[in-house]
Amino acid sequence: MMNEQIIFFDGVCNLCNNSVNFVIDRDKEQIFRFAPLQSDFAKEKLTPLGADPEQLDSIILLKNGKVYQKSSAALQIARKLTGAWPALSVLMVLPKFLRDFFYDIIARNRYRWFGKQDQCRIPTPELRKLFLG
Repeated sequence: MMNEQIIFFDGVCNLCNNSVNFVIDRDKEQIFRFAPLQSDFAKEKLTPLGADPEQLDSIILLKNGKVYQKSSAALQIARKLTGAWPALSVLMVLPKFLRDFFYDIIARNRYRWFGKQDQCRIPTPELRKLFLG
């Protein structure tokens, strides 16, 4: 599907799971689908595109066959959410290395600051259709 927008996330990270819930709540058109980076589906989709699903320190957005990672993925996602979140896309004018510097600080400390789960999230029956793999 050419219009697919899949968010790949660290399925055991509490911050990542809370971020998925945040997106679901603000994605009124249900544009996004979700898959844990730990899934076979992630390996199947991302590896041929040169993205490493075993690098769990980055959210990855697969949009129209293009891979976005770290702050670029987060800002691409924010563009599609309801509320004031699309305004964050103005941060795209900042150099990627600068945006990713701050992203990496959070990513490096996410388990310590937010904790982690023993297994990947299991979606509720109502949300199951949004999860792939």
